Amino acid sequence: LAQGPTRLWITVTNRTAATRYARALLDVALTERADVNVIDAQLAAIADLFNQHEALRKVLLTPAVPVPNKRALIVELLDKMAVLPLVKKTLLLLVENDRLALIPDVAEAFRQRLLDMRNVVRADVTTADALPPERLAAIQGSLAAATGRTVELTSRVDPSIVGGMVARIGSTVYDASIVNHLKRIRQRLDASI
Repeated sequence: LAQGPTRLWITVTNRTAATRYARALLDVALTERADVNVIDAQLAAIADLFNQHEALRKVLLTPAVPVPNKRALIVELLDKMAVLPLVKKTLLLLVENDRLALIPDVAEAFRQRLLDMRNVVRADVTTADALPPERLAAIQGSLAAATGRTVELTSRVDPSIVGGMVARIGSTVYDASIVNHLKRIRQRLDASI
């Protein structure tokens, strides 16, 4: 029971720290007129590398590996990837502060801040069957009208929702699935008995 709240606190703390790094990186990038799209792509590539290579992740996160060794490994990787100096400085700062575990969160927080700056919101739409492009465009337009922002739409298929649609925008979920509708009917019936 004690691990649940502790894990939640660590997750919130890591997200907060990652958001600070991402905000600082974006602020400096804008001040220096760096290409924020390139920075975003490079951070995403580094996060993917970190997430996909367990051996690399273990070495970078193991307290037994000295910081100078981690720094040398990061420098070698970043040089091979030919990242911008600003990205390199940020990652070296993560090394020095022993915060390499934040790499995926920093990449995600940077992308989110970039989208916010551009007045773009991400939306995930789940349907029971694949939708044709014109239907997806209509949903995207409706969500844009509802949010007042440009919508970056991702669609997924999940036959378990039976029909209808589930749309997630940030932390808000609009559940118009048949499964949810049937669930509400059942709750009403259970309550009336």
